[in-house]
Amino acid sequence: MVAFFLPRASDDEQAERLYEALAEFAGCAPAPPGRRVRSITFSADGAEWVAEVGAELRGRRTTRLLRRGELLEHTETLTSPTRVLAVYPGTPHVVVTDAAPITGATSEWANPFTARPDEVVLFDAG
Repeated sequence: MVAFFLPRASDDEQAERLYEALAEFAGCAPAPPGRRVRSITFSADGAEWVAEVGAELRGRRTTRLLRRGELLEHTETLTSPTRVLAVYPGTPHVVVTDAAPITGATSEWANPFTARPDEVVLFDAG
């Protein structure tokens, strides 16, 4: 388990303030300690994506093709320079990234964006 943190926060107090500010930006409620989300795995556009706090969005798309009676699988690794700043639990979950309007960075993802996770990993309640 990993203790709660946010990228760009220099200490625990700043992380708490930033977590609340990002929740306000995203229009959702901050989760209490013990319910804070470290990462989610979700499906989007035929791929499986992982949104992990502090990491760039990453995904995998597997295609299957039947050729001459043989099933061929091809797995493509997908990456995005968009870094995840926070993930808030809910139905659906809300993911806040470092893309515009928070920074000038462009992204193929909206900021914030919502996702219905297949898997959720929480931070250590520590």
